[in-house]
Amino acid sequence: MSEPIDLAALPNDFLWGTATAAYQIEGAVAEDGRSPSIWDTFSHTPGKTAGGDTGDVACDHYHRWPEDLALMRQLGVNAYRLSVAWPRVLPGGDGPVNAKGLAFYDRLVDALLEAGITPSVTLYHWDLPQVLQDRGGWPERDTAHAFAEYASVVAGRLGDRVKLWTTLNEPLCSAWIGHLEGSMAPGWTDLTAAVRASYHLLLGHGLAAQAVRAAAPGAEVGIVNNLSTVHPATDSPEDAAAARRQDGHVNRWWLDPVHGRGFPADMRELYGVELPEKPGDLETIAAPLDWIGLNYYFPAYVIDDPQGPVPHARAVRREGVARTGMDWEIEPEGIEALLLRLTEDYGARRIYVTENGSSFPDTVGPDGTVHDPERRAYLESHLAACASAARKGAPLAGYFAWSLLDNFEWAYGYDKRFGLIHVDYETQRRTVKSSGRRYAEIVDAHRKLATG
Repeated sequence: MSEPIDLAALPNDFLWGTATAAYQIEGAVAEDGRSPSIWDTFSHTPGKTAGGDTGDVACDHYHRWPEDLALMRQLGVNAYRLSVAWPRVLPGGDGPVNAKGLAFYDRLVDALLEAGITPSVTLYHWDLPQVLQDRGGWPERDTAHAFAEYASVVAGRLGDRVKLWTTLNEPLCSAWIGHLEGSMAPGWTDLTAAVRASYHLLLGHGLAAQAVRAAAPGAEVGIVNNLSTVHPATDSPEDAAAARRQDGHVNRWWLDPVHGRGFPADMRELYGVELPEKPGDLETIAAPLDWIGLNYYFPAYVIDDPQGPVPHARAVRREGVARTGMDWEIEPEGIEALLLRLTEDYGARRIYVTENGSSFPDTVGPDGTVHDPERRAYLESHLAACASAARKGAPLAGYFAWSLLDNFEWAYGYDKRFGLIHVDYETQRRTVKSSGRRYAEIVDAHRKLATG
C-alpha cells in the first residue's frame, strides 16, 4: 500500500528534481584538459575503495549526457542538481581556465533549460584538484581563496542562466570523513588537520558566496549539509551527554557558524584545536543564505564512548529496525524533524531537500525491468514526512531524489546502487526502475494539483 503524501501541502512552484555529482557519474577523467582530483588519487590507491573501483568511467555521463537528459524528461522532473568538477574548469586549481571543461557545463545548462529543467549547480562535491592537495589542501587557508576564484569563474560563465548555487556539498564528509576518519579522500586521520579543514571549508563557503553574487547578480546561494537526528540509545545521563556531543559534531558545528553563531564553544573545547581565525572570518562565514540544503539519510542512536575518537559517542545498531543496503536505519520521521529544526531553531527562509535516497541491491529482471519495492517505499515515506513538515510550517521549496543514476558510490565503489535509474556498468545501458516510475507519478500528480 502506498504511503499517503499530502501533496497539497507543497507549494505550486515546488522543484521536483534528481541529483548527481561530477566524479560519481562523469568519467572522462583525463579528457579535454581535466586534471586529477583527490578522488582520482584516493580511488587509485590500493585498498581504499571496494573492489579497487574508480570513477575513471563511472556512468560515462560526460559523453552520454543527452541520453541522461532524455531520462530526466521521462521522469518529468523540473529541476536537476549537478556538480561542476573543479579540476575540469581550473586544472591547476587556480590560474588559467580550461575552456573545454567549462564549455561542457555550458552545453549542459543550455540543454537543461531548453528541456524546461531548472539547473541547480553545486560548486564543490569533494573533487579538490590534486595540485591544491599537494599544496596542503583544505587545512590551508589558501585553498579557501582558490575556491572563491574558481566560484567566480563558474558563476561568471553560467550565472546568466543558473540562479540556484550551492557552494559546498556536505563539508562534514570532506573534513571529518576525509581528514579524521580517513575513509574518504584525502584519507587522513588527523584531528588537527580535520578541524582546520572544517574551518577553511566554511570560510571558503563564505568567500565563494561573495564571489558568486559579485559575478552573477540575482544568484540565489546556499550551502548543503548532511544532517542526522541524534538520540541517546539509553536513558543514562552519560548517553544523553554523548548525544549532545554527537549533535555538535554532525549538526551544530556546521549550522551555527553559517547562521552567525560562531563555532560551538563546547565542541571547540572538546576538539582542543586552535582555530585558524582571522578578524572578519566569522562575518564572511555567516554570509546571508538565500536557502539552505538538507541531505538526509539516517538517524543516529548513540552511547557514551569515553575511549573512542571524538566526539566520544558511538552509534549503536538497533535490532528489529528496517535498514537500507548501506545498513543505514530507515526513519522518515527524521527528515521531518530536521526540516522543522532548520525552520524553528535556525530561522530558515527556504529549504531544499537536496539529497534523500536509499541503496538496495537491484537487478534487471528477465523481463528487462528493475523492481525495487523497498526504494519505492523509502521514497514515499520520506516524501510524506517532507509534506508533513511543510504542512507544519517548514518553507520547503523542493526535493531532489538521490540519485538520478546508479553511480560510483565513493569508497563503496559500484556495489551500492542509489539510482532511480539502473546502470549496467558493462554496457552503460540505463533502465528506469519501478521507483523512478513511481517518482514520475508523484511529480505528475503534484503538477496536476498545482495547475488545477
